[in-house]
Amino acid sequence: MGEERIHTLVLAIECRIHHAQSLKQKRAAIKSMIDRLRARLNASVVEVGYLDEWQRSLIGVAMVSNNRRFLQRQSDLVSQILLEAGDIEIIKIESHWP
Repeated sequence: MGEERIHTLVLAIECRIHHAQSLKQKRAAIKSMIDRLRARLNASVVEVGYLDEWQRSLIGVAMVSNNRRFLQRQSDLVSQILLEAGDIEIIKIESHWP
């Protein structure tokens, strides 16, 4: 590879779904959020943690680009999208640049 660079950003998003009273309700809320993120970001998004807990979830988001600034803007967009989804409380978002 010449001067080309590959940048990867992985986000770990821990969230709480207060209204969920069953795994079915939790999964419906998480699926909606995952679908929104996938559609707006063209990113890989999957629930990776707290799979059997009703009101907690850990979502992984992975993005690849040749431009690190672009990925940083996408990370900011993730926060904005999650704030728009008022039914899910975001506990924390961790960024990893492997």
